[in-house]
Amino acid sequence: MFRRDSRLDSWFFSLLVSTLSRSLFAFAALAKNQTSKGFAPVTIETSRHMYEYVATALDWWHADRYCEQRFSQLLFEPQDSERASFSKLLQSHSIRGSVWLNERDGFLHKPKWRRDHIVPVLVFRDKTDTKYVKVLSDFPALPAVTACAHLQWDTRTQEIATIFSYAVPAFINEFQLRGFVDEEGFVRFALIVHGHHSPYLPVFRADGQWHHFCVTWQQENGTWAIYADGKRRASASGLCAVGPSAPQAIYGQGTFIIGQDQDSLGGTFREKESFSGNITDLHIWQKVLSAEQIEKVRSCWVVEQDLVFGWSSNALEVESTVQEMTAQFLCPGPVEECRVFEAGSSGFSYTSCLQSLPFICRYRKDAYWQLKKAQLESSHSLVSRVNTLAERTVIPENFFTSDIQDMNLSVALGALDVLATVLRGGETPMLESSDLLAVLQLLKQVSDVEVQEGEELEMLEQLGQYYVEVTELILEEQNIETWSSVSQVIRGPMAVVELCDRMVSHLAPLLTAGRTKITIQHGNVGMEVRKLELSRQELSSQAYLVQSPEKGRHDLIEVPTEEVQRLKARGLRRVMVKNMWFGYGSLQRCLSGAGSSAVFQDVAASDGGQKYLSTTVGTAVISSALLSDYQEISTSVRYRLQHHVQDLPDKLVGPICAFWNFSLSPDAGGMWSTAGCSVVTSLPDSTTCFCNHTTNFAVLLQVYEMQRTTKEELTLQTLTFIGCGVSFCALIVTFILFLAVGVPKSERTTVHKNLIFALAAAEALLMFSELAKTNQVVCFMVTACLHLFFMAAFSWMLVEGLLLWSKVVAVNMSEDRRMKFYYVTGWGLPVVIVGVTLATSFNKYVADNHCWLNIQTNVIWAFVGPVLFILAVNTFVLFRVVMVTVSSARRRSKMLTPNSSLENQIGIQIWATAKPILVLLPVLGLTWVCGVLVHLSIIWAYVFIVLNSLQGLYIFLVYAIYNSEVRNAIQRMKDKKKALSFTNCSHPINYLSSPRNTTSWETGKLSPSAAESALPSPVQKDPPVKNITNKGNFGAKIPMGISSIMSPERPAVELTAFKSSVSKQGMLRLFSRRCHPEALQLSSPQWTHEQGRNGGIRE
Repeated sequence: MFRRDSRLDSWFFSLLVSTLSRSLFAFAALAKNQTSKGFAPVTIETSRHMYEYVATALDWWHADRYCEQRFSQLLFEPQDSERASFSKLLQSHSIRGSVWLNERDGFLHKPKWRRDHIVPVLVFRDKTDTKYVKVLSDFPALPAVTACAHLQWDTRTQEIATIFSYAVPAFINEFQLRGFVDEEGFVRFALIVHGHHSPYLPVFRADGQWHHFCVTWQQENGTWAIYADGKRRASASGLCAVGPSAPQAIYGQGTFIIGQDQDSLGGTFREKESFSGNITDLHIWQKVLSAEQIEKVRSCWVVEQDLVFGWSSNALEVESTVQEMTAQFLCPGPVEECRVFEAGSSGFSYTSCLQSLPFICRYRKDAYWQLKKAQLESSHSLVSRVNTLAERTVIPENFFTSDIQDMNLSVALGALDVLATVLRGGETPMLESSDLLAVLQLLKQVSDVEVQEGEELEMLEQLGQYYVEVTELILEEQNIETWSSVSQVIRGPMAVVELCDRMVSHLAPLLTAGRTKITIQHGNVGMEVRKLELSRQELSSQAYLVQSPEKGRHDLIEVPTEEVQRLKARGLRRVMVKNMWFGYGSLQRCLSGAGSSAVFQDVAASDGGQKYLSTTVGTAVISSALLSDYQEISTSVRYRLQHHVQDLPDKLVGPICAFWNFSLSPDAGGMWSTAGCSVVTSLPDSTTCFCNHTTNFAVLLQVYEMQRTTKEELTLQTLTFIGCGVSFCALIVTFILFLAVGVPKSERTTVHKNLIFALAAAEALLMFSELAKTNQVVCFMVTACLHLFFMAAFSWMLVEGLLLWSKVVAVNMSEDRRMKFYYVTGWGLPVVIVGVTLATSFNKYVADNHCWLNIQTNVIWAFVGPVLFILAVNTFVLFRVVMVTVSSARRRSKMLTPNSSLENQIGIQIWATAKPILVLLPVLGLTWVCGVLVHLSIIWAYVFIVLNSLQGLYIFLVYAIYNSEVRNAIQRMKDKKKALSFTNCSHPINYLSSPRNTTSWETGKLSPSAAESALPSPVQKDPPVKNITNKGNFGAKIPMGISSIMSPERPAVELTAFKSSVSKQGMLRLFSRRCHPEALQLSSPQWTHEQGRNGGIRE
């Protein structure tokens, strides 16, 4: 292990200390206080904004922080049309040169990466064959590898030196990095893999300074690269690429030695190949890092994904003569280039973000004057008490002229301690606007504190406690009006949430192997940070459970188990989870005020039963974020929040799962959005939501005024259930009749059967859909089936209309082709509509509280749109049929009763109009038109439910009970059964089927042989068949109900009646009379009466 020894040789000690003091990475540190004192910024006013030019040159991060802490923003890029005029405006105020620009996409809105870093440094004083450091880590097979470290080269020698070597039994030189100083003063590196040697190439100058290097290699194509100080210095392919004689990867379970070349496994070192210099921060990954990740590593951040070895004194075996010291130095800042505006030329350019330039802060004009007003009207009571108690200036009295300096941890802790004490004392019942702005300004400074390594972590945890307490105190309800008054200045009340999000990140250093979770809560504000080890065998969901100050109420947000497993599958070893919670209070009330309650979503639809009143934030605000390598990871979350609304009689409250999107309406600080969020379950007192991303969440409650009483709603639900039940039973009976009684096949009966089946299935699902609400999967399936069968029912209603049209207008299409078209329309079209809807709106398909389509999104139009089209088509068809029927009735009336009265003719035309409407309404679905009028009155709601819930019963009555074809088929079945029961007759079946027992329908008489053979005795005689047929009494009279609509020229439309076949019926009647006249007398009294009148049967 490391042996602490400060007795370093003079050369190495002077070299190490001098370079560290000059910033070990050759970056000049900023001055202790970069902000200037006593300068007077130039203020420029335009129609919409106020600009403040700050001549003091700062780097991009300090310039952005300066503007933010004064409640403004760094200058954004002017529009193309405004660029020239803006440049002239600046020049008119003698402003020339380059100024910093803000990034609209927020790319640079990240913490400044320059920070102090404390690490153990290994000192290899001279080249010897004894000094070495062994890495105590089990290495897996490496198909790809990256090794990075910080290095200080000994410039006194030009011999080859081995920085590290990795050996396995199969290859001693399995993976190795060597270097030397060339004659031009450059350090040249060469990489060795499987004994194959790359050329020595220059990577950095041998100047005695610290340099960062990375070497990468991957099995595919043998691609390798060498980076130095963040830039790629050399790269090529073909270094031991995969081939017949080459291994597939760098072998695992080898020995890794720092500072020596292994000529045998773990030993046999040679002095001339040993390393001389200083090395630290060695990390090894089993993958090739990207250039961006290498830049992170250079800036002292550790990439956790696929990390094989991380720099740690506990993972090293150090030879006794190797010296070690703990050093603190300044990490380099990022090498990003920031955009600048050239005031003189109206152009843009890029420069290093670390360069110091003047800048311009931009205020919204109304916010600027509101800020000025708050400053002028301030009594500075809170500020003066805080500064008096602290005996120094903790909070400046003037926002515009005060100097805002960087704080260290100790100063920030003392400032918040004093502020919390004053606020806790309650001497000020309500904060003034200037007081609240001053507190927010201080919180911004504290949230920007850069926690240095080695500082006392107890102070950091105490700082978090004070931060949460101060935040909770300023969010008390008596400050609601104050928050509203400064809302435009701070760009919305969610600004305090954004500040707390910065602060909770500072708690990460408190996490250790023995303490994986830090939770801080004070009243209505809480924050938590936890470390999640993904290398464990058993993984579970990560939940943040918050105990509300109200007894028995809990809020919860969690990362589901499947998401944790997905992160592990991505190769992540550990992640950091940070959570925040803001209980219901002034924050939510401010967010529910004018403007803040706007929701970025589709307009909610209404069924007419309620009237939209308002949207309010009805729960706590809760947030969650996952980070790896200090970068956020996208993952799904599930959260449950308790409702905090008072009972609203005759009001309906509908929950909406939403998150605060800072990028929407940035001038207002953001707005609520529902993208990616959906309601899982909704109870009267809580709502559970699922979102496919992480951020700040809440449940918005949309309040509606009930236009129907609870009793009316119950009545409508009862009518719907009863009506659907009756309709379902009637449809099933009708469907069975069509199948069982032998109704002749035709286009019309086929269409009827498909319509009845689809409508029966839809109504059955509708009756029991409420039972599926508790199961999300079942509810989704029920909704999809309801959508499919209702669309199929309407599609077959459209087919009914098309069939009627084909009877009214001649259609040049064969019956087979027509039926194929009808099936495609009736079943194919609904399948396509439902499939496309599911594919495009899968996550927004189901409504929140019912198993039906979501009426709050455009999904509902996947049903309403086709239905409106079908109703329009069928209305036109019905209009055309009525015209044909009335015209036919008028002509028939003139021919049959030319001298009838005017009243009689009007009655005939009225019946001709009403008859097709009554017959066609149930199959064309035109009763659904009443749904358009539901929102007008409760009466229309009753009419709509009664007409549509009883649609099946109506179809049963019209198309079964009063359908002549169905009744004829039933009568034929009865007659056949009766005929087959007369067993006392000889060979009845042969008689019926005998070709000799025929009737001459041309003459209306039986043939003599048939008549004679049918006689039971020579005495009894039959009346002539001619008399029977001529009287029209051959067979029982069946009420036709609604007959065919005929024109004088040809049959135009047959609605419900069908042509009856009398030949078979006549034969059965004749057979019954011959075999058993007594039975015929009982079953057909009308026939025997006619027979008696015509001299048929004698006593």
